[in-house]
Amino acid sequence: MFVDRIKVFAQAGKGGRGCVSFRREKFVPKGGPDGGDGGRGGDVILQADRHVDNLANLFYEPIIAAKKGGHGMGKKMAGRAGANKIVKVPVGTIVWLAEQATPVILSEVEGSRETASMVPPRDSSTSLGMTDGEPIVDLIRDGQQFVLCRGGAGGKGNVHFKSSRNRAPRQYTEGEEGEQGYFLFELRTIADAGLVGYPNAGKSTLLRKISAARPKIAAYPFTTLHPIVGVMELPGYRRATIADIPGLIEGAHRGVGLGHEFLRHITRCRILIFVIDVAGSEGRNPIEDLQNLRREIDLYDPALSSRPWLVVANKMDLPDAERNLRALQERFPRTKIVSTSAAQGEGIAELKETLAATMSNDKDVLSGLI
Repeated sequence: MFVDRIKVFAQAGKGGRGCVSFRREKFVPKGGPDGGDGGRGGDVILQADRHVDNLANLFYEPIIAAKKGGHGMGKKMAGRAGANKIVKVPVGTIVWLAEQATPVILSEVEGSRETASMVPPRDSSTSLGMTDGEPIVDLIRDGQQFVLCRGGAGGKGNVHFKSSRNRAPRQYTEGEEGEQGYFLFELRTIADAGLVGYPNAGKSTLLRKISAARPKIAAYPFTTLHPIVGVMELPGYRRATIADIPGLIEGAHRGVGLGHEFLRHITRCRILIFVIDVAGSEGRNPIEDLQNLRREIDLYDPALSSRPWLVVANKMDLPDAERNLRALQERFPRTKIVSTSAAQGEGIAELKETLAATMSNDKDVLSGLI
């Protein structure tokens, strides 16, 4: 099961209550109050992990709860702090505040530095309850942590209430409630390049040839139902990640089919690779295919149109491919077009060289190589 968008409820641990206790030892009949404080409740912490590739673990655990703090004890012994709940999520996970009744204080952990900000409640605006506005956090680095809900402080024991007038206090305080709320988790695949194209254009076959990924291949559209990331070896002991995005159809920017479900995964790709069935084996015109794909990308997010891109003219082993390739080159003379036959393994070396050169010319891409 592949899950890339899910709504969860997170609850931090409640602090333990303070203790009412008095010192009673031999020869110390009136030792005074010695009730300890309650322990702090556990936090709910998100941690980006490159070994996690989707949010399926949260599908089976939609309620995330940290442990409560222990109650205080006599002899001024504080209760045990509640264990933190660390939830591992894929790198590239974005979190939004969903239906929330009360404000929540959120803190980001970066080494020894912590920063806090108040996030006010907002109205629900989508079927999953996602609110408008900026996301709470964007986990883009492996190992990055974020405190989603902070545990409540422990209550005070009666030792804090003694005074010259109240020598035997029986007052104590309950522990504070931990922060809680509904949150929407959304995965956006992080890759250096993304394969974009119509269904059955040969994207999965191409990914098999240029990387060690093994996506499913079949002779029918929409064989790929979720993004698959492969790692391509580059000269100079470098690597680049390539994402195979499920096929797009016309109107994808409006959510036709599963348009939004697929398109959001290319928003992080630094280079877009348009894979075109240059032979027109599906009854479409290659030039119109490229124009439609570019239009869908621009309508979904205009910023994507300004990113580096190239065209892979696939299925060159089929009839009419040569004629259509010449027409495609005449229509887009300034665009880099690499002709390949993924099924036959032709043109793969040239494609790797082109990708390596494109990435070498893009400093942003180089910073993302692993």
